[in-house]
Amino acid sequence: MKVLMTADTVGGVWTYAIELAGLLGGYGVEVDLATMGRKLTQAQRREAGRLSNVLVHETEYRLEWMSEPWADVERAGGWLLDLEQRLAPDVIHLNNYCHASVPFSAPKLVVGHSCVYSWWESVHGTEPSPEWARYHEAVTAGLAAADFVAAPSRAMLNALHRHYGIKGRYAVIPNARTLAAAASSDTVKEPFILAAGRAWDAAKNLELLDRAAAGLDWPLVVAGACESPDGRGASFRNARPLGELPAEELRDYYSRASIYALPARYEPFGLSVLEAAAHGCALVLGNIPSLRENWMGAAAFAPPESEHAVREAIRYLIREPEERQRLGRLARERSRRFEPSVMAEAYLSLYDELLREEEAGACAS
Repeated sequence: MKVLMTADTVGGVWTYAIELAGLLGGYGVEVDLATMGRKLTQAQRREAGRLSNVLVHETEYRLEWMSEPWADVERAGGWLLDLEQRLAPDVIHLNNYCHASVPFSAPKLVVGHSCVYSWWESVHGTEPSPEWARYHEAVTAGLAAADFVAAPSRAMLNALHRHYGIKGRYAVIPNARTLAAAASSDTVKEPFILAAGRAWDAAKNLELLDRAAAGLDWPLVVAGACESPDGRGASFRNARPLGELPAEELRDYYSRASIYALPARYEPFGLSVLEAAAHGCALVLGNIPSLRENWMGAAAFAPPESEHAVREAIRYLIREPEERQRLGRLARERSRRFEPSVMAEAYLSLYDELLREEEAGACAS
């Protein structure tokens, strides 16, 4: 089987795409990975280069969630159509929405990892301004054109239903992480708090976490980009920023951190939470539907709008080692639900279903 898969290189979609592509290689699937958003970093090139079943096709086309993207979105659609004609994939796996409207010959799967309207609702409490109307139209059209829609959590799928409607078939396929599944429990935990995510993204709520870290007995370190694609930056007063780290270095921080804090306002799945949990970190998370869906009973939750509540949840775990260790054990146990093989086989089954339907339709005609 051959799959043409799109990937946004700016955020967690890259992590998901390279993870899934690598897993699919174990089942004999070839993946042509069409990247957009920005050039690959050296670390991303190394990740892709290690996968013998993956061929990267790289561009810097702006994606639909970026500012003034539409000329690039149109150009990217033509480029993807040309790739399909040249590569003859069996399935088109789109990790964005708009390009599902492109008249591909192969069946189209759309995976909804996040969206502007649910992000805006969670961060600002309102719908986006009218300038996002074209985005809404394009996403709605893309979802309607898809042969199947998937999302990594029930919360994200519900958001797609609420904001755009899904007329066809859909499913929840939780994300997974091979590095998380292979995490060792031997590393000694150290007295510090870790957070990871795009610091410039208000959904991650790292600015509030930075304020909440004032007065805590342990230091807070934050891994992730501090500058957005359009040049907006983030700075910290209390936390120590690490910048973007290669997966190997970040894994070392996960293994040593005693507490992982992410009081997110919006997090459709949370791959960083999964990795932290697999490494036995006690979790302090934003009390939002998606994180409750995955981690209720295995994490401490705090209202993401309350600096005081976030600080006190972390302070309690610093002062109560038995509770901290208990939550770390529970998080590690819960992380085992997100098996990489389960994710890969769910997508393989879906690809097979789409191909069978296509063949049946061809025979009927």
